[in-house]
Amino acid sequence: MSLDITWRDIAVRLMLTVIAGGLIGINREEHGQAAGLRTTLLVCLTACIAMIQANLLLGVVGKAPNSFVVLDLMRLPLGILSGMGFIGAAAILRKGNMVRGVTTAATLWFATVMGLCFGGGQLGLGLGALALGLIILIVLKKVEICLKQDRKATLTIALNQKILGQAAGNPDQPVHILTVDEIINAMRDAGFKIISSSVTMDENAVLREMTCEVNWPSDASETHPSRFLKELANRFNVARIDWRVVD
Repeated sequence: MSLDITWRDIAVRLMLTVIAGGLIGINREEHGQAAGLRTTLLVCLTACIAMIQANLLLGVVGKAPNSFVVLDLMRLPLGILSGMGFIGAAAILRKGNMVRGVTTAATLWFATVMGLCFGGGQLGLGLGALALGLIILIVLKKVEICLKQDRKATLTIALNQKILGQAAGNPDQPVHILTVDEIINAMRDAGFKIISSSVTMDENAVLREMTCEVNWPSDASETHPSRFLKELANRFNVARIDWRVVD
């Protein structure tokens, strides 16, 4: 930071901060995130103003001959970063196995440091950080969509009670009863990996219901393999299929 700064320097730093924070905020706003344009812009501007204030106070740094007070200017930006830790923690939401808001918290933290760079006069560093931030938020977002991810879900299959009644009332009539092995083989053929499973059977050891946790690679947008579930229902004539994705 320069010891003496002019109002022109302050205007340039504030202008670049508004542009950088606005670009990051627009990206978050377009994706419907909680920390949108105004939030990101305010965070970035706050950090910038704090560093400008620290820069303006550089001229009074030191120890007066008749005073024991020593001014530590670095406490101001460090306090800003500590405060951002609380805001970032509040942006993260955990519900069961689902965690939301991690990218939002990281973006706010990034915007804070970017604002500190502009406010401290490191304009080249701030612009470089802006370019990298936009690449991460825009370009890598598209890359993430194309990548296959391991997804988890819980599948519950209930057997059609009408078929069970036909099998019990007409022992001479051949009726196909769904077995555990058939379900497992069908899921493996479809690319699903079974992590754990549990079954419910009646007094005749006939399968009534099966619940299993599965793992399968898919696109980030695919959370409901409707084609597989429809084929499973039509193939075995089940009464109910319950599919719950675990995030």
